[in-house]
Amino acid sequence: MSANLIPILWSSTLQTLYMVAMSTLIGTLIGGPLGVFLATSRRGELLSAPVLNTVLGLVVNAARSTPFIILVVAIIPLTRMIAGTSIGTTAAIVPLTIAAAPFIARLIETAIREVDAGLIEAARAMGATPLQIVRKVLVPEALPGIILGLTLAVVSLIGYSAMVGAVGGEGLGDLGIRYGYQRFMPEVMLAVVVILILLVQAMQSLGEWIASRFDKRAPRNRGR
Repeated sequence: MSANLIPILWSSTLQTLYMVAMSTLIGTLIGGPLGVFLATSRRGELLSAPVLNTVLGLVVNAARSTPFIILVVAIIPLTRMIAGTSIGTTAAIVPLTIAAAPFIARLIETAIREVDAGLIEAARAMGATPLQIVRKVLVPEALPGIILGLTLAVVSLIGYSAMVGAVGGEGLGDLGIRYGYQRFMPEVMLAVVVILILLVQAMQSLGEWIASRFDKRAPRNRGR
C-alpha cells in the first residue's frame, strides 16, 4: 500500500470514530429515557401509561425493522434539513442516530426488566416515589446490562458507519469503496476490514471491562 494512502486511512478512521461517537451519544440521549419509559410504563407498573407505551413500542419496532440502507435513503430530506447536506460525515450522523436510538431503547428496556422485582417492592415499602425508584434502584442495578447493551450498539454502529460510505458518507466505508473497489486496490480494502475488526474488538473488550467494574455480582480481585 502506498505511503500516500496512510494519512487518508488515518483520516477515514477518525471520521468513522467521530460518526460512531456522536451517533452513540445522541442516540443514547434519545433512546435512554425512551427505554426506561418502555420498561416501566406497562399497565400496573411504576409509570403506568399503557396506551403511550403501546404507541411508542410500535414506533420503535417500525424504526428497528427498517433496513439501514433504506432508512438512509428515505430520510435524505430530513438529513438535508438538519445537517444542510445529505453527504459527508456530519450528514451521516443523522441516519446513524435514528437507527441507534430505537435499538438502544430496546436494549435498555431489556436490561431494566431484568432487575429483581423484589428490589422495586422493597423501595416502594420504604416510601420511594416512582422516579426515585427508577433513578436510585432500577438504573443502578441495570447498569452492567445497560453498558453491555451500549457496547452492542456501538459495535452495530461501526458496521452501519461503513455502510453509509455507499451513499455519500465518509469514513472507512467510503475509503474501501472508492479505493478498494472502484480503483481495484485490494490492499486498501484489506486494511479497512482489519481496522474495522480491530475497532469492534477494542470496543467489545472495553465495554465488557467497564460493565464488569459496575457488576456487583462479579468477583473482585483482592490485593495481593
